[in-house]
Amino acid sequence: MKMTVRQLRAFLAVAHTLNFAQASERLSLSQPALSLAIRGLEEALGGALLRRTTRRVMLTAEGEAFFPMARQLLADWDNAEEAMCQRFTLQRGKVSVAAMPSFASNALPPVLKTFRDCHSAINVTVHDVINEQVLEMVRDGRVEMGIAFEPGPDSTLHFTALTNDRFVAVVPADSPLTQRGQLSWRDLISCDFISLQRPSAVRLLLEQTLARSGYHLDVAFESHQLVTVGRMVASGLGVSAVPALCARQMEELGAVCLPLAQPVIERRVGVIRRDHAPLSAAAQALLHALRAAFPASGVVNE
Repeated sequence: MKMTVRQLRAFLAVAHTLNFAQASERLSLSQPALSLAIRGLEEALGGALLRRTTRRVMLTAEGEAFFPMARQLLADWDNAEEAMCQRFTLQRGKVSVAAMPSFASNALPPVLKTFRDCHSAINVTVHDVINEQVLEMVRDGRVEMGIAFEPGPDSTLHFTALTNDRFVAVVPADSPLTQRGQLSWRDLISCDFISLQRPSAVRLLLEQTLARSGYHLDVAFESHQLVTVGRMVASGLGVSAVPALCARQMEELGAVCLPLAQPVIERRVGVIRRDHAPLSAAAQALLHALRAAFPASGVVNE
């Protein structure tokens, strides 16, 4: 037989008052039920904690020794209960999310602002990493969720679609190409091309899709950072192609973004999480905020 929280509360009430009647009133418990709880605790621990006579109630030596331990046990229990209640009601908590740079630096901040306005006590950690690392961090359990391109059909990860992200052309503001309403890939790759470095999923997707259309992507400049790519284009070093999620960022850096076709290259972006792994209350709330930000996306694998 193991001691229970109810028995601890009964013992502490009697130990504080040294009076069964007062302890019963404090706990809103009948005296027989209180006596039964004390007896059960003593049986669980193996000996008497209280000595009771017709005139008074006293703690035994063992009761004296157990008194501070019982207070600490009950305090820890109450603190744990309160902390978990706060987590489930989103009064406290934390969530870690990994997001590929095109999403982390463009679409995610407004979503986090909305989330923070509703849940100011939730701490959010964002890992801004390339697509492949997002998948790895989710698989390894280092983050609860990731935001990345849709994994391949052989992936064991759970995917919730948010949006289709189509690639757009990025050209210098003074380029003659800006006079066109839309560019083809033939137009774009005839110029010096600036790209993200491998193993970027963006670079691999462009190379593979263009190869199927009979184009070879000849890269003049490359960088690990989208910001650097944008600044290179804005400085007149060449042209590039980035997910449309980055269009505003590219324009803020001084480049111009144009629709890009022949072929159209697009891929679904969404939330990645481990299959059959339940999300914390905080992570569920963040997922809800993400889906609310992309209401027309639809949901797959849900």
